[in-house]
Amino acid sequence: MSTLPAGANRRTLKRKAVVASTVGTTIEWYDFFLYNTAAALVFGPLFFGNNEVGGVLLAFSTQFVGFAARPIGAAIFGHYGDRIGRKQSLVATLLIMGGATVLIGCLPTYETIGIAAPILLTLLRVMQGIGVGGEWGGAVLMSMEWGTRKQRGLMAAWPQAGVPIGLASGTAVVYFFSGPEFLEWGWRVPFLASIVLIAVGLWIRLTVLESPAFAQVKTSGKVAKLPLAETLRTQWRDVVKALLVRTAEQAPFYLFTSFVLVYGTQQLELARGDLLLYLILAACIGIVSVPFFGWLSDQIGRRLVYGAGVVLTGLYAFPYFALLDTRVGGLVLLGMILGLVFHDMMYGPQAALISESFGTGIRYTGAGLGYQLASITAGGPAPLIATAILAGTGGTTWISIYIIICAFVSLAALLTMHPRDPALDEADFASEDEAGQDTSRGAAQA
Repeated sequence: MSTLPAGANRRTLKRKAVVASTVGTTIEWYDFFLYNTAAALVFGPLFFGNNEVGGVLLAFSTQFVGFAARPIGAAIFGHYGDRIGRKQSLVATLLIMGGATVLIGCLPTYETIGIAAPILLTLLRVMQGIGVGGEWGGAVLMSMEWGTRKQRGLMAAWPQAGVPIGLASGTAVVYFFSGPEFLEWGWRVPFLASIVLIAVGLWIRLTVLESPAFAQVKTSGKVAKLPLAETLRTQWRDVVKALLVRTAEQAPFYLFTSFVLVYGTQQLELARGDLLLYLILAACIGIVSVPFFGWLSDQIGRRLVYGAGVVLTGLYAFPYFALLDTRVGGLVLLGMILGLVFHDMMYGPQAALISESFGTGIRYTGAGLGYQLASITAGGPAPLIATAILAGTGGTTWISIYIIICAFVSLAALLTMHPRDPALDEADFASEDEAGQDTSRGAAQA
């Protein structure tokens, strides 16, 4: 039985779901990456009263708090997303994330209110982490579950493209306001601008329908009573695999996008504006490469595309810093671009690779939890580890070795991952049958 409204055109509804997921994800990652950039450049002196390495470490520590909060968001919104629906959870995560970002732009600094400034900053970073932690699972599933099995990689990759779009737009706004008054008030503008994005994203998300796969689960009465408990009881191994397989994607990514600003400005004495511009250009390529690698995974297999990205990232660990160390603009840009392209080879197929390990009834919880736990083990610690290594050794050799270790961890996890048998998911059949019916009706009308 169809779960679509009478007279509804599936193709149009699918397009709206993809747009809603991608736009919302872009806004949330804009907010999240904005903090990362500010932590690398200004939060040390503004909120901790420290311009040296210690200030950067303290700023990255608050950044890590946001990562630690992401699994909490995944558990909370995974529960409601698997119980009530993907749409409602996505509206809530957008409001939480956007609200916290706007408030950061209003915060008084350490000079004004003392120790209360970093405390409030940390609390708002926690709210950001909870918001983005609940966002990912719902966004990729809202898009993926509107597609057929043969296009899951591409459909799930569109919301993933929100990462490079959010990174490019957030960095671009910082670049635009990075003049002489950046430390005084310019840094606030990108955070306050988020209020406009929230309004746009909220309007778009309120117009989209629930995914047909989840609607079928709800209609059949097979909604999990306690999705988190069921996930940990029946598929905890898949959660761990998802966590580990992200290591080579997650840790190097934050070295390539956040730590590079610290290393480039403080160690190599490169111009902040130049580095921000290079990062914008590198991120823009991801707007195309992330969906492309998602599509490619539909053609030749997710594990093959993902594995290639893992291996290339490991091999690139030493050449990456060698290119940066030249201090030659073109080579530095090339180094940053290649790092993100190799990341995109993993990030494009990643959403489908992880999500296909879980059944529709607990997919939001299982996929989201596995994905976000890597924030604690890989993404969050990475800039801290790299900054500490650089301060302790004065070089990047051990940072490169750290990247290689991450690649080995991901490759081992990838070899143990296998997609769930579609025959176990009745909802997938329902979703695919509806797509086939719509295609047949369209052909008949033509």
